[in-house]
Order: sequence, then structure tokens, then C-alpha cells
Amino acid sequence: MRGASPLTGRLAVVTGAARGLGAGVVRELARRGARVVLLGREEKTLARVADSLPGEAHCFEVDVTDDTVMARVAARIHDGIGPPSVVVANAGVAEGGPFGASDPAVWRRVIEVNLIGSAITARTFLPGLLATRGYFLQIASTAAFGSAPMMSAYCASKAGAESFAQSLRAELAHQGVGVGIGYLSWTSTDMIRDADRHGVLRELRSHMPPPARRVYSVETVAARMVAAIERRAATVYAPPWLRLAQPVRPVLPVLVTWFSRRELPRLAERTRFEATGLLGAGGHADQAATARNAHPEE
Repeated sequence: MRGASPLTGRLAVVTGAARGLGAGVVRELARRGARVVLLGREEKTLARVADSLPGEAHCFEVDVTDDTVMARVAARIHDGIGPPSVVVANAGVAEGGPFGASDPAVWRRVIEVNLIGSAITARTFLPGLLATRGYFLQIASTAAFGSAPMMSAYCASKAGAESFAQSLRAELAHQGVGVGIGYLSWTSTDMIRDADRHGVLRELRSHMPPPARRVYSVETVAARMVAAIERRAATVYAPPWLRLAQPVRPVLPVLVTWFSRRELPRLAERTRFEATGLLGAGGHADQAATARNAHPEE
């Protein structure tokens, strides 16, 4: 019989928890006995997820790229709930399409949420993690080591997030704080389903080898992430075979360039290359909230 999880009674904070993988990770953490705090941009959606969970759950609407608001929320969590033992930097957005046709503000927003937002999350909750000798999990992607055409902002942000987490791990190791990196392939989220509505992104995925284009359920990926949290793992791969790609990272850019030089002209004959804007319901929610904050009088 499985014993109690080491997460039982521990406080875990998850960003981007309103939907998709973030909500899946929160559910799995709660199932294993953790107390959870959900952070995200969609107050009502966060509340619905929190209300569905067993045990103690709290939620706060917050933009992970806003240092001031994040610090204010972290203080409320620390004073009213306690210091976190686990922090998962999951919040992320994506856009697709040719770099030259991308909206500079949208391209920048992907970098801000995925990279700067992860760093702000770590900085904000670092005092609590130091106090509990806790664990920080950075959600990255295969995009961190296999950059693809038409996804320049997303790939750059995830490569940056991976490098940030590696640096943070080395910096905090002697202080007892663990830092892990989660490498994900295609996961069945709103973002991925929206990407498949765009011809060029759908076509690019269809040309991948069958194992590389398979889509995995949120529940499967979340379970792997939380099992890694229990082990305080330095790396976790979903699916597990992704670790086999690490040794061949140096040749991946050459292979991707060769493939793109051959295939992109063919794709251009069948589908129009255009910028997608932020993908998925989460991306749309972030865009709407950012617009509201920029024009609060409207």
C-alpha cells in the first residue's frame, strides 16, 4: 500500500493555475494531500478550480509579470496561509507564425510571461522556499532544446527559462532549495488545440516523427510533474523518452534548419503563413486583462 505523500500538509503555489497543465498540477497536488494556492489571470476560473479540490485551496488573480502585485500577493500568502514548500512556475503563453509578421507587443509578451514571469515568481517566493528548504519547479518545454520555425518567441522564452532555472539551481543548492525543470512535449491544453487550428502550425506538427507529434493528456503530464516534485527531481520529462533527446541537442539546430529549408516552401504553397496572436483561452484571457489594465477607464 502506498504511504502518505511527502507533500501532505505542505503548501504549494502554482502559477497559470486557471486551466490546462496548471489546473492539472493543482489537482494532483491536492490529491496527494498538499494545501494549494492558485495564481492566474482569470479570477472566476481560478475559483471554480479551487472549489473543485479536496482540502485547503486559495486563489489570487495576479499578473506574474507585475513585481509589485506579485510581492503583495506573496505577503498575503505568507502572513495568512504560510510559507510555501513548493512553487511551480507554470504560467505561459505562446504565439505562432513568421517572426517578421509578428506583432512586436505580442512577441514581447510571450517573453515577459514565460521568462520574466518565471523569474519574478522565483524572486517573490524565494524567502518562503529558503525558510522551508523547499522546491521550485520551472515548467519548460522541448522548445528549450529543439527550437522550431514559426515559434521564435516561445522557443526563446523556454530556452531562457531553462537556463534561468539551471543558474538558480546552482545558486541555491548549498541553501537546501531544490530546483527542477519540467520538459514537456505536446500536452492536450487549450493552447495546443488552438495551435492546430492554424494551418502552418498544424502542418509543421504533422511532419514530425509519430512519437514526437503525439499529444498527451493533462492528467498524465501533471502526474509526472507532481511525482517529480515529491522526489525533488532536477529534471522531469513528459513523456519519459524525451530525455533521449538531450544527448543529441547539438545537432538538433542543423536538423531543424535542413528540414525547414526543404519543407517550408512546400507548406507555403498549401497554407498561408501569418501571425496567430496569443494562442488558447489562457492567451486570450491574458490579452484581455492586459488591455483592461492598460486602459482602466474604459
